[in-house]
Amino acid sequence: MSNVQTLPGAFPLHEDKDFLTESEWVIFKLLCRPVSSFADSDAAELSAATGNQVTPERCDELIRITRIHQLAGLGSWISRILAQAGLSERDMLELSPDTITDRVNRKLGYRLCNDATSRALAALQQQWINSNTAQQH
Repeated sequence: MSNVQTLPGAFPLHEDKDFLTESEWVIFKLLCRPVSSFADSDAAELSAATGNQVTPERCDELIRITRIHQLAGLGSWISRILAQAGLSERDMLELSPDTITDRVNRKLGYRLCNDATSRALAALQQQWINSNTAQQH
């Protein structure tokens, strides 16, 4: 669990919102595939399981959303936006917060993420590093 509270003026990093379309939700519900299971999936296999009703590209995005969402402190709303900007969970751990926010803002074509968002991401990254360090000992 993250102890970073959203900073004033920052995008609400912790908030969750639905990211599946209604038709996608029905398809995956019928397949008995909970969204959390996407993180361990392969895009081509997941697409094939849907009878190719969901493209491999969209499945790749859904997989990245669920993997990013597993990082403490990030809700599904920002996870979707980050994945749509082409970012992965590895990028969230390795890229600088400013690089991440710049990529999001460029993809969207407007400034959704600001300096406060970058500072909040920096604090989260430090928590992820500390958590990984603690787990290794």
